[in-house]
Amino acid sequence: MSEVQNMIKVTLMKSTSGRLRSHKACVVGLGLKRIRHTVEVIDTPSNRGMINKVSYLLNVEY
Repeated sequence: MSEVQNMIKVTLMKSTSGRLRSHKACVVGLGLKRIRHTVEVIDTPSNRGMINKVSYLLNVEY
């Protein structure tokens, strides 16, 4: 049987222009492409780490 996985809704609220290269990579890794773009990602430790690293750019709904 497959279990239902928890999802996190993430929205990019600020521009990545002028940010650190590693922070831009986290935004791309989460699948965000432009300001106000929203994606749902699986709640995993790696995704949580990326969200925590660039939390100042994001709006997160659990």
